[in-house]
Amino acid sequence: MDHKTEIREFLTSRRARLTPDQAGLPAYGGNRRVKGLRREEVSLLAGVSIDYYVRMERGNLAGVSESVLEAVARALQLDEAEHGHLFALAQKSSGKAPARRRPAPLKVRANLQEILDAMPGIPAWIRNARHDFLAGNEMARALYSPLLASPGQPPNTARFVYLDPDSKTFFGDWDRAADDLAAMLRQEAGRNPQDKALAELAGELSTRSEDFRRRWAAHNVRFHRTGAKKLHHPVVGDLELNFEAMEFPSDPGLTLIVYTAAAGSPSADALKLLGSWASTQAAAAAPAHQNSPTE
Repeated sequence: MDHKTEIREFLTSRRARLTPDQAGLPAYGGNRRVKGLRREEVSLLAGVSIDYYVRMERGNLAGVSESVLEAVARALQLDEAEHGHLFALAQKSSGKAPARRRPAPLKVRANLQEILDAMPGIPAWIRNARHDFLAGNEMARALYSPLLASPGQPPNTARFVYLDPDSKTFFGDWDRAADDLAAMLRQEAGRNPQDKALAELAGELSTRSEDFRRRWAAHNVRFHRTGAKKLHHPVVGDLELNFEAMEFPSDPGLTLIVYTAAAGSPSADALKLLGSWASTQAAAAAPAHQNSPTE
């Protein structure tokens, strides 16, 4: 998709989701030919001329000031991720290439693995912006065993969700997981358009998955920093887990995800069972000389 088309579809999709009532405007007449706000309504809310806003929505953000971008963001009620995405699109339109980010490593440093292993009672793992599963502690590898065993390798959450039918059993709310992944990949593509591997992943998923194509075309962008997740593990059953996601300033592009369960909940008991199962699996996989008694 060319840059002007991306701008146009992003702005029109944000405008289409807002009703006059949500924007605090009177809805004149009952027969509106457009979904959501009209262009002139957005220009009124943003305090810019209709011609100027039409130019923006046609994909021309070159020379648009930050104050106008802020006004349009307020008029369209953009959230933090959408606000950042709009500014990233404007920066590219201005001819100012975004600062080239160092490619995220495909392997994590040894001390990051040590951090993961220092949290033995909860699943903790590290991904990059393309959602490759790069490293995890024993609990995380056990929790995500369906992903790690998936035919699509190296293990990638987006490929698993969109290309592996088993994901619809593993994720208790598959539609939400699919929505979140497409929105996070879209947000990262706007923030880091020079990431060739990310572009190739989006292209692969667009070619092979109608579900992804539809969500990618929605132009939703989203951060995924904290929340809850429902999973169905093949060994321990249903889990309702809280998660926190934290980026590493020293390793741009890498994110640590940690899962916990409410104390005393069935999910907390299931995590304990998962830990026991994980230990058993690890012991079974250990070389024979590690399991034999020392002389």
